[in-house]
Amino acid sequence: MIKRMLGTICALVALTASMGAGAANERVVLQTSKGTIELELFSDKAPVTVANFLKYVDSGYYDGVIFHRVIEGFMIQAGGYDTKLKARVANPAIVNESKNGLRNTKGTISMARQSAPDSATAQFFINVADNSELDFHPGRPGYTVFGQVTSGMDVVDAIAAVKTGSAAGMDDVPVEPVVIVSARRSK
Repeated sequence: MIKRMLGTICALVALTASMGAGAANERVVLQTSKGTIELELFSDKAPVTVANFLKYVDSGYYDGVIFHRVIEGFMIQAGGYDTKLKARVANPAIVNESKNGLRNTKGTISMARQSAPDSATAQFFINVADNSELDFHPGRPGYTVFGQVTSGMDVVDAIAAVKTGSAAGMDDVPVEPVVIVSARRSK
């Protein structure tokens, strides 16, 4: 009886410890040509999206991509193009998790997508304003929020303020490339 109770207690302690270890949110550091942006990711609210983003981070996919769409007072978007505006090949699209209760508020990071809800791949954006029109609403899928800026919002704002123009058939492209030099998990 005591052996069984000790075994149960040990199992509960191990389970609690493993739950506690997984409870810490992953963090990612984006080193950009304008400065450092630190992100906290919410795997409890957007597990598929966070796993997808981290797969790109861990593979080095984001190293050398640019913020290719910058709209002051709205958002800055990256994850699809290099400095020559050559598209990067992305992994298959993931499911939209915009019903997770998170909102597209200033400083949050969300997945960019096409008009189809489940079309997000590698591109993401950081909101530079509260953008409630991008949130999930009944009958209208939103854009999945999966993290937030914890440091470097001044860098985000500086990127949002760069001069933009048209290039390679796209609007709102920074005239001088803003590069993600590296994207790494924070230790």
